[in-house]
Parts: sequence; C-alpha cells; structure tokens
Amino acid sequence: MRALTFHGRRDVRVDTVPDPVIEKPDDVIVQVTSSGLCGSDLHLYEILTPFLDEGDILGHEPMGIVAETGPGVTELSVGDRVVIPFNINCGNCWTCNQGLQSQCETTQNTEMGTGASLFGYTKLYGQVPGGQAEYLRVPFGNSLPIKVPSGPPDDRFLYLSDVLPTAYQAVQYADTPKDGTLVVLGLGPIGDMCTRLARHLGVRQVIGVDRVPERLRRAEARGTTALDLRHGDSETTGAVKALTHGRGADAVIDAVGMEAHGSPLAAAGQRLASVLPDALGQKMMQTAGSDRTAALELAIGLVRRGGTISLSGVYGGAATPMPLLTLFDKQIQLRMGQANVWRWVPEVLPLLDDDDPLGVEGFATHRVPLEQAPEAYKMFQEKRDDAVKVLFTPQPAAGV
Repeated sequence: MRALTFHGRRDVRVDTVPDPVIEKPDDVIVQVTSSGLCGSDLHLYEILTPFLDEGDILGHEPMGIVAETGPGVTELSVGDRVVIPFNINCGNCWTCNQGLQSQCETTQNTEMGTGASLFGYTKLYGQVPGGQAEYLRVPFGNSLPIKVPSGPPDDRFLYLSDVLPTAYQAVQYADTPKDGTLVVLGLGPIGDMCTRLARHLGVRQVIGVDRVPERLRRAEARGTTALDLRHGDSETTGAVKALTHGRGADAVIDAVGMEAHGSPLAAAGQRLASVLPDALGQKMMQTAGSDRTAALELAIGLVRRGGTISLSGVYGGAATPMPLLTLFDKQIQLRMGQANVWRWVPEVLPLLDDDDPLGVEGFATHRVPLEQAPEAYKMFQEKRDDAVKVLFTPQPAAGV
C-alpha cells in the first residue's frame, strides 16, 4: 500500500509499504477513505523527531470502510463505515470506564511514562502505524471504531477522530458561564472548532486570537470576535479587558501549545533537540526540554482572577517553567490533557446532522491526494494558501 512515512526533520514521503494484516482476533483492517492533517503532526515534522524512526507511518485522524475483520470481531462487518479515534483504548479497563480513554491502562506506555497509545505518534505513544495511508490495522475492533452511517460525505464525520472531541473537551474543561467570555488562543483547526462549539453551546461572548489574517476572517465570519495578535500582547490584553469590564476573560483556551511564536531560547532548544542523534535528542527532551510558552503566558494574562485556563495545545518539554506565583495569586484553575474521544462521542455525534450547525462539511480548506501529502505538510507548517484544515484522500470512497 501507499503511506506517508517519516524520513527526518521536515522530510516526509509517500512510500510503498507492506499492507497491514490481522494480528489479534479483535483486529479490523480499515480501507482509509479520508485522513486529516493535524497541527500535532507538525510537532513530529519539526520538534519530536528524536522519537521517530525512518519509515514510521504518520497520521491519527482516519476514517474509512472495514475491509477485513478478525475472528473475534462481533460488532462490525466488512463494508461498515467507521471513524477511528486517535487514542487507542480498550474501552473496558478502569480508566476507560471513568471516561479517561486517553489514559487507558491496557495501552499505557509505562516504559515511557505516558498514557494510552496513539496512532502514528512516536515512541512516546507506542509507535503504532498511523492512518495517512491506504489501509490501517485497528485493534479493539469491538469497541474502538465509531460506526457512522453511509451516505453523507466523509467531512460530516471525519472530525470525530480528533478535532471535535478535542475541541469539545477543551470547551467543557473551560467551563465558561453562559453569560461570560471565552477567549480562544490560536485559530487553527482545534481553536476554530472551539469557537464554533462554544457559540453553539450558548457562551455569550467568544473571542478568537491569532496572527494569521485568513484565520481571523474565517472565525469572524461565524460570529466570533477576532483579535489580531500581530498588534502585540499588551494590545490584545487591553482589548479583552475592554470587552470584560476590566476583569479579563472567564476562561481561556490555549489551542497553540509548544510551537507558539516567541520564547526564542526555548525555540532554539527545540531545534537543537530535533537535530541531535536520537538518543541524545530524546534525553534532552525528556529531562531538559522546554517549550515556547508565549501562548500560555498570554492566557494567564488574559484570564480573570478565579478563572479557568483549558489547555488543548500540546506541550512536551519536561523542564518547561510555570509561573506558579501568578497562577496561585490569581486563583486560576488549569485543566488539560489528550482528548478522551469516546467520552464525548455521545454528545458530539447528534450535532452532525443535516443542519450542520458546526459547519463541518465546509470546515476543510484543502483536500489533496495522499501522494501530495509532503507538499501539504510544508504548506500547513508555513501557514500558506489559507490552510486551516487539510484532508488526504488515499483513494475514492468506494461503496460509500
């Protein structure tokens, strides 16, 4: 089959690799019809390269058609249409039963000190082949795949794999009062969807902050108040205070994470770790790595006293400094973590009806053949061509 594989920092290629096969009785093989390019994939492209091997298959936002089932699969049949959550969980352990599927005790990577395994996401999370490919082996076929109806286009359901549950969890963790103000930092796919969900759920004032004009216009077109970060942090903070009677936002979602602009020393450290030999780069990231925290620092400045910061942007530096005095003094609640996809599916799935209140069917800005994935990664990383959400199509969605 054809699949997108890692070959080095900023070097991904579409190669011919062996087809996946059934390895356990409850495995299924999915013929991928669509797969998303996530902002987290750029961390692999740029920063987390020491935790990847040449030839690793990337991608964690796939959907498709069941092509083969193991002998222990009873809940799916060949031809069923499914979305695959990005985190791999058994659905039956103690943490899964608590709605903490991203911490699944069956697939936790205890040797790395990390949570549940993820598709296409480094040695830190199981080094499981990803979904930017023609076919994907999916474990836990009776509980992990999300079965969806045939008929509507892939775009209706694809975002159940990551974007929708991640944004929904971020909004729920923010816990903004209905008559309050939510600020979303970063209007990439997750931040953009956060603004849509918050408005749909009835938050009175939603403010989106970014430095890319096209992303600001896109959010503003759906009723979000857009603030251009290119004018500077102080002006952004002043604008938010002016909109909130001088108090600041009730909640802030940081949808940016480790690759925020600013923090030049941390940025230099990230670049150094990414080009060191793997063993040294891994050690540096795990013990001395620090993130660019400009977005987090801005979030702390924007939130009111007693407010909440919800982190959906990924941070990975073990030595990232935290301004604990300010967090304590302002009595800020801080919530974060990988999205627990199945925890939110029952609440999100009903929103994906013909009325399309979240605009999912028009959410993607680019649809490209899988063969063009390397160019798409570069375009997305450089924020060119108004790219917000890129979808890969490994092959026509036959039978859908």
